[in-house]
Amino acid sequence: MDADTKAITHRRVLHIAIPIVISNATYPILGAVDTGVVGQLGEAAPIGAVGVGSIILAAIYWIFGFLRMGTSGLVAQARGAGDVPETGALLVRGLMIGAVAGLVFILFQSALFWGAFKISPATPEVENLASQYLSIRIWGAPAAISTYAITGWLIAMERTRAVLILQLWMNGLNIALDIWFVLGLGWGVEGVAIATLIAEWSGVLLGLWLCRAAFGGDQWRDWKRVFDRIKIKRMAVVNGDIMLRSVLLQTSFLTFLFIGAGLGDETLAANQILLQFVGITAYALDGFAFAAEALVGQALGARNRAALRRGAWLSSKWAFGASLLLVGAFGLAGTTIIDIMTTAPDVRIEARSYLWWMVIFPIIGLPSWMFDGFFIGATRTREMRLAMFQSAIVYGALLFVLVPTMGNHGLWLSLILFDIVRALTLWRYYPALEASADEPSENI
Repeated sequence: MDADTKAITHRRVLHIAIPIVISNATYPILGAVDTGVVGQLGEAAPIGAVGVGSIILAAIYWIFGFLRMGTSGLVAQARGAGDVPETGALLVRGLMIGAVAGLVFILFQSALFWGAFKISPATPEVENLASQYLSIRIWGAPAAISTYAITGWLIAMERTRAVLILQLWMNGLNIALDIWFVLGLGWGVEGVAIATLIAEWSGVLLGLWLCRAAFGGDQWRDWKRVFDRIKIKRMAVVNGDIMLRSVLLQTSFLTFLFIGAGLGDETLAANQILLQFVGITAYALDGFAFAAEALVGQALGARNRAALRRGAWLSSKWAFGASLLLVGAFGLAGTTIIDIMTTAPDVRIEARSYLWWMVIFPIIGLPSWMFDGFFIGATRTREMRLAMFQSAIVYGALLFVLVPTMGNHGLWLSLILFDIVRALTLWRYYPALEASADEPSENI
C-alpha cells in the first residue's frame, strides 16, 4: 500500500466515512419496525417483551464490541506494513473468538437469562414472552459476535461500502421478515425473534463473502501464523484494554440514566428523548472516526508519521463540518423533533428546557470521538484505558457536586464535561502516538 501523504485525500476520507453514516441510519429504522409490528398486536406485553429481550442481548453482545475496534486497528496496521497474510490471520482469529463466545452463550443461556431477569425484573407475562424471544435469538450469538470482526476487517481495508451493503441486507431482510412473520403469519414475538435470527446468520454468510479476499490465499489456514503466541498475546492485550475502557464508558452512561431516574418521571422521559440527539450525533460522526481508524492505523503500520498526521487532520476536518450541520439542525428543528417523539405536553416542555445542551453537544463531543478513532487505529489501547479511568473519576466527582446544586442541568453539564475530559486526557497521550510512527515496526 502507498502510504504517501498525497494518497490521503478528502475524497478518500469521504469514501470511508459516508457509507458508515448511511449504514448507521438503518439501525433506528429497524428498532422502530420491531416495535411497530408487535405494537399492531394491540397488547402491551409483546412490546415490552421485545424491548426487554433486545436490551438483554444488546448488553451481552456489546461486551464483544472490542472485537470490531481491535480488529480494525490491528488489520489497518498490518495492511499499512504490507503484511497481507497477517490481515487474513487476524480475521480468522476474530471469527474464532466470535464462534467460541457465541457457543458459550448458547450453552449457558438459562443461567444468563435468569440473571438478566433478576437484575431487571418484569411482569410474569412479559418475562414469559421475553424468554421465548431470547431462546430463539440466542442461537444467532455466534453470527452476531462474528459480524463485529467482519465489520472491523472491512473498515480497516477501507471497504466501508461493503459494510453498508452488509447492514442494508441484514436490516432490510429483518424488516421484511418482521412484517411477514408477525403481520402476515401471526407469529407474534417469536416471529420477530426468528426474523432477526435469519438476518444474523445470512448476514455473517454475506460478510464472509464480502471478506473473500482474506481467504484468497493460504494465509487464512496457516495455523502456525493464526495461533502465533506473540500475535495472540498482542490481540488479547488490545481487546482487553478496549473492553475495560468500554465497560467504564457504559457504566458512566448508566450512571447518568440512574441519576436521571431519581429526578422525577417527567425529567426521566425528557432525558430519554434528549439522548436520541446524542445517538444521532454518534451515528453521524462515527463514519469519520472510523475513517481515522483506518488511515491512522495504516500510516502507523507503514511507519509514516506525516501520513498519520494528515489522516487524523483530514478526517477531523470533515467531522467538524458534520458537527456544525448537526448544531444547525438541532438548533432549527430540535423542538420539532421533540414534538414528534412525544405528545405529552409536560414532557415536551421539560425536554425543551434542556435542548440547548443538545445543540452544543456535537461540537463539544467531537474531539473525544475523533481521539477514540486515532487511538483505536494506532492500537494505543493502554492509553485509552487509562484516559477513560481518569475521566470516569472526574465524572463521578462532577456528578457529586453539580447534580445536587443544579439538578438535571448539572447532570447534563457533567456529561458534557465528561466528554471534554475524555478528549483532554487522550490529547495528553497523542504526541506519543505520533512519535510511535517513527519507531521500528516490532515496537508499534
